Amino acid sequence: MSVKDILSAENELTHLLGAQQAVVLSTRVRLARNLQNYPFPGWAKETQRKEIADKCIKALTQLTRFKKAHVFKMSELSDLERTVLVERHLVSKELITGKSGAAVISRDQTCSVMVNEEDHLRIQVVKAGWHLRSTWNIAEQLDDALGSSLEIAFSDKLGFLTACPTNVGTGLRVSAMVHLPGLCLAGHIEKVSRALGQDGLAVRGWLGEGTEALGNIFQISNQQTLGLSEEVIMKHLGNWIKNLVEQEWNARRKLAEEEGPRFTDRLARSLAVLRSAHLLTSVESMNMLSHLRMACDLGYLPETSRHIIDRLIIEGQPAHIQARHGKDLDSDGRDRSRAIAVRESLAGLPEITEPSA
Repeated sequence: MSVKDILSAENELTHLLGAQQAVVLSTRVRLARNLQNYPFPGWAKETQRKEIADKCIKALTQLTRFKKAHVFKMSELSDLERTVLVERHLVSKELITGKSGAAVISRDQTCSVMVNEEDHLRIQVVKAGWHLRSTWNIAEQLDDALGSSLEIAFSDKLGFLTACPTNVGTGLRVSAMVHLPGLCLAGHIEKVSRALGQDGLAVRGWLGEGTEALGNIFQISNQQTLGLSEEVIMKHLGNWIKNLVEQEWNARRKLAEEEGPRFTDRLARSLAVLRSAHLLTSVESMNMLSHLRMACDLGYLPETSRHIIDRLIIEGQPAHIQARHGKDLDSDGRDRSRAIAVRESLAGLPEITEPSA
């Protein structure tokens, strides 16, 4: 199997019609687990990391959810192929820099398990929209199934043992990918980010820690696991996401009301540029697609067009453009190829019009 199979296959985040939500793009549940009697990957010898990978991959590929799964060893992939997996949020930037890392990815790309990242196992489930409970249920089922075939490191006093102390306990990280153009345009995002941080939540960019919030998209996740139950962690994030959604809608409505024709013009200009540009950087594309996504949410464009924009946001990333083109491209070449793809995808969209209500 190759990364091309990932690009060509339909999946929930890029092809699901009608199920996306206006503010929450996706929900992710991640569990950190380690095998007993082995050092954490950062301290393990190469032979130990290979043994860990073989054990974990064997156990994973026997599970129903990973029948005919994509199995990738990072050492066997090119830099471009590894970056595609990061852009698709299937693996982390940390995994692709290691020599012994591997990933097992379900056919529908909703479930992926990283092997020999910071921990021996990083179980990840991602679903489009805000579906925390169902996403958690799938992750819990995978965790239980793996626990029946692998000896997982666990302390009666501390809980699940992890390489980083911040993950000890449940080993659970829950997160939401949220689209917040209203709060960004209104100048409130820094205040909101501070409030989230003070209440124990992390605010990161499009591709996680240390990255920019391109296209007004942010990852919101819990920071603490030790001493907290899964229910408490999920309830805390859920309450904040509900609050964020409300704040974002209020900001959008206020902008549309106060700016009036200028607000409509902002959206219309983004559509006009995207439909006529011959060169588009990834930053330009993300920011203007953000405006179009908001236009769908507010009724300036048909809501059914939102899935087209969500697909372009992912497939317009630099490595995706390069991989789909099939040969090396310089910066201008990528920008030209991106512009062509965007023009073709948006050709059928109607003009921006003010909503009737």
